[in-house]
Formats: sequence, C-alpha cells, structure tokens
Amino acid sequence: MKIKEIKTTPLFIPFKKTYVSSYGTMDGASLILIEVVTDTNLSGYGECIASPSPKGVEMFIKEAIKHLIDKDPADNDKIMKQVYHNLFVNNGICSSPRFGGQILAGLEMALWDVVGKSVSKPVHDLIGGALHSKIDYFGFPNGDTPEIIAKEAKEFADQGHKVIYVKVGQSEEIDIEIVKQTREAIGASKRLRLDPNEKYDPDTFFKIVPKLIPYDIDFIEQPSHCESIADLKFIHQKSPIKISADQIVFTPFNVFDVCKEEAADLFVLGLHETGGISRFVESSKIAEKSKINMCLHGLYESGITTCAAMQAGAAIPNLDDGNQFMNHFLKWDIIEKDIIKLQEGSMNVIKKPGLGFTLDYDNVKKASELALSII
Repeated sequence: MKIKEIKTTPLFIPFKKTYVSSYGTMDGASLILIEVVTDTNLSGYGECIASPSPKGVEMFIKEAIKHLIDKDPADNDKIMKQVYHNLFVNNGICSSPRFGGQILAGLEMALWDVVGKSVSKPVHDLIGGALHSKIDYFGFPNGDTPEIIAKEAKEFADQGHKVIYVKVGQSEEIDIEIVKQTREAIGASKRLRLDPNEKYDPDTFFKIVPKLIPYDIDFIEQPSHCESIADLKFIHQKSPIKISADQIVFTPFNVFDVCKEEAADLFVLGLHETGGISRFVESSKIAEKSKINMCLHGLYESGITTCAAMQAGAAIPNLDDGNQFMNHFLKWDIIEKDIIKLQEGSMNVIKKPGLGFTLDYDNVKKASELALSII
C-alpha cells in the first residue's frame, strides 16, 4: 500500500459563543482537513490547526506532502521523522519542534487512520492495545463573568463530571470570585481545576494561592511562563496545591526535562503539540517512569482530533481521569453525530477501524465555505 495523493481543505467551524481565556477570545476553530488517499483507494483523515494563518499553514503542509507521496503509510514513524528533518532541520533553522508538531499532526493522524482501516483495526490496537474501556473528561464551562462560569459549571457537575475545570488569570479579584462561585455551584464533592494560562508568575502565584486554599483546588495548570522550567519548578516545590504542566511541554524531550526537574504533578499534552499519536505515546511512557499521569489536552479542533486523542489515550496506562473535551464549544462538528457522546462525564473508547469516525460531508462543505469566506 502506497500513498497516492494527499488533499488539504481549509475549514472554519464556529463556536456557539465566544471562547474566553486569559490569552484573549476566539470565535471558532480554524483547521486544515487532511485526506490521505492510497493506491488501494482507501482514505484516511486527520486535521491540523490552521491558526494564525490558514494559507500559511496549508503551504507548509503542502511542502510536507511532497515527501510523503509513494511512501508506505505503515512506515508512519519513519517517514514523519524524515519529513520533519527535510522541512525544519535540513531546510529550516535546524529545530522547530513546536511549529513542526502543528504542521505534521494532521498528516500523522491520517496515516494512522488509513493503516487502521487497511487492517480493520482501531488505532489503539496498533499501538499496544486498549488499556481503558472508557475515558473520563472534565466539565469545561466558559464565559466572561463568574456568574456565567459558575452556572455552566453546575450544569456539568449535574451531568456527572467528577472534575470541573475553569479558566482564570484575569485579575486576583475576578479569579477569586470565579473560584468562589464555581465551588459553591458544584458542591464540595467535585474536584476543581484552575488554568491561568501562564498568568501567575511566582510572585503572583504565592500572593493568590493562600486565598484559594479554602476552595479545595485539585490542580493549577501551567501557572507560569511556558519557557521557564525554573519558575515552574520553584512554584511546584513550594505550592500547597498540585501543579500541572501544559504549554511548557510539547515533545518527549520537554517531558523528560520536567520529570528530571520534578517540576509538575501532571502533564497536559495533546496531539497538536507532539505532532501526532506516536510522540504522544512516547511522551506518556517517559511520564509513566516518573509516576506522572497524562491529561489529554484539547485545543481548537473538531471531533477528528477527539477521536485520535482517544485512540492514543486508550493505549497508555497513565491516562488521567479528567481529560479535556472541547467539542461542546462547536456549533456543529464535521464528524457524524453520536460517534463521540459523553455520558456522565465519560466516553466509551471507539472500536471502529482507524480513528473510528465517519465524516459528515455536508458539514465539511459548510465549514469549507466558511473558511473561504474568511480567507
């Protein structure tokens, strides 16, 4: 089986409402749909995040495609390493693992999808087998006021989510009010996680943390700047609340460094950071040796990534019990309904061949037309 053709389609899927974090706001998911077509007429699908420039990201993907035609998709790891070398080492600035991951993730997903379909196996069977029959996700409310966040948090708690996750990092006063109202809304039995998205440097962190203690916080995610392991380590060593590492880890090497420095209690990592499933699994194995769990990270993505991440998460022993789910923000998805469906905060691992989804072609067309109108 050889790769005959790879097609790219820019997409835009609007959110139900404006997404708010300390980074800013977003109105939808900008993506590049990848279709790998083989000489046996099988198609595998993946997606790349297209921000900040769909045209720019698509151009890089098309450069990568040149190195994949006529290759065997079953040689996934080997050929993806070659592509990275050709684009970002030999002809780049010698090293671009973070941007490289964004460009290559969708291609790598699509290769796994087509290989799984070719042998009628779900991808998790190809990477060691499923160790979990279901995956637990945290409830993720979002809004621009403490009242809205707390109201949505209660809805997620009532739906059965064991973990609730909220964005903070606006100001000390607002953050405390978000936490206070959310804890009151969800009750004492639910675990509550906070994400300031790097807005808590050590001084800010240790100023606000004593005021958070009464609210029984489970984790604070990536409090400090993503380029400073020293700050994260300092916070972790002195914090009375557990710390998770997110934007500071993209590669297996980053995971190793954070483990070595004992700078976090949990990793929050996704396929668009690692560049796909293989390096996510590799990162997970490193974390496992330090007895640290992996939380599946969600970004501005469709159900394609949710299915791909599920396949990867199902195959690792150190999967967390509060993973990130972003699909509820979408007005509509580009995969068929009921493929991914939460029940009491959990989702059964998909056992269909490949990544396990079927595209909703009407919604793909709609998302493509929206992307063209924006570009």
